[in-house]
Amino acid sequence: MGEKIIIKDMEETNIWWTKDLPTSDYKDRDIYQEIKKFMKTRQIVAITGLRRVGKTTMMLKFIKEYLTTGFSKQNIFYFSFDDYSSVRISDIIDVYKKLVNKDLRSEEYLFVFDEIQKIKNWEEQLKRIYDLYPKIKFLISGSESLFIRRKSRESLAGRIFEFKLNPLNFKEYLDFKDKKFDNLMLYKDEILKEFNNFLMCNGFPELIDKEPEIIKKYIREGVIDKILYHDMSEVFEVKNLIIIRKIFDIIYNDPGQIIELQRFAGEVGITRHLLSEYLEYLEESFLIKKLYNYSRNARKTQRRLKKYYSTLLNPLLIKDDFAKVFEQAIVIHSNADFFWRDAYKNEVDIIKTEPLTAIEVKSGEIKEGNLISLKKFIEKFKPKKAIVLSYETEREIESIKVIPAWKWLLS
Repeated sequence: MGEKIIIKDMEETNIWWTKDLPTSDYKDRDIYQEIKKFMKTRQIVAITGLRRVGKTTMMLKFIKEYLTTGFSKQNIFYFSFDDYSSVRISDIIDVYKKLVNKDLRSEEYLFVFDEIQKIKNWEEQLKRIYDLYPKIKFLISGSESLFIRRKSRESLAGRIFEFKLNPLNFKEYLDFKDKKFDNLMLYKDEILKEFNNFLMCNGFPELIDKEPEIIKKYIREGVIDKILYHDMSEVFEVKNLIIIRKIFDIIYNDPGQIIELQRFAGEVGITRHLLSEYLEYLEESFLIKKLYNYSRNARKTQRRLKKYYSTLLNPLLIKDDFAKVFEQAIVIHSNADFFWRDAYKNEVDIIKTEPLTAIEVKSGEIKEGNLISLKKFIEKFKPKKAIVLSYETEREIESIKVIPAWKWLLS
């Protein structure tokens, strides 16, 4: 791509070089203050996450903060590699140096590189620049985990901190809508209404208060299709996009499946090894989440069958199979890594390990007979806490607390 086009893009996106940044209504995310602590370190700060969750917006917020401290405007450089996958990072920096006539060793700089995973061998390129120019602070982003390959982690060991930006949690969603409730139970009906809207918008800031048809189209075309057909083919060696789409759709349309790899591989017509590879790609692209079957024995945990959820709630299932979507939403927003299932098919939806906590998710009527599996887990593992998350019920059944999920998410 020609230098003139690159310069034009630089001038258009780095508007603070010549004028003030426009006022924005940026709303803080929970993770912002945590990341901010690491902006004072020498290490590269990386923000990863799904498309459209607000990575670029957060990076621009950091730029604005730097500007308010009196940091030199032309020493802050933003560049997105979304449409520049064939360039080298050093070439982009050379164009910047020529444009602003700067010596990168004499002053402090902030370089903000968006969608850096698009560049082949980005980690080796960035490592060389990082080591060459100690006065540059790097803030980078990627729509996939930037440590997909082992060599990425090895080459940047000690040089980088990675943070994952998730879609909005329920508290953030209410903050974005300027909803404040001083008494949760008093406003229960309104909160439940907002909780339903929250599930529908999937925590994407741009989808708050949008119509269901717009949400369906946005998620399908603006997120899923872009990742599967655009991002994934650039980052991974995907031999068959049709098959990987089929795998994703099966999980998206039926979240919470316990998958036996050999059988599932036969269903989609590929080898077990290739299926494992494709599931890993979908995980690294943040499209699916894997839960391990909990055991005190780490080897057993690794060997047992895993459960898979899509990280995106299917808007069609919210209407047709709410119980399944309700469970999926709690799994995602609790950041769960484990479920539990024994040889007799007793099953608990979520197991948290620090401290050991068992969580059962029930959207409908809750009776004592629904809690047999949870009681089995309590008897066997003696967890610190065991609770049931409901849609709206709040009560206690034999010392097991039943709590509305929305209330738990806000606590």
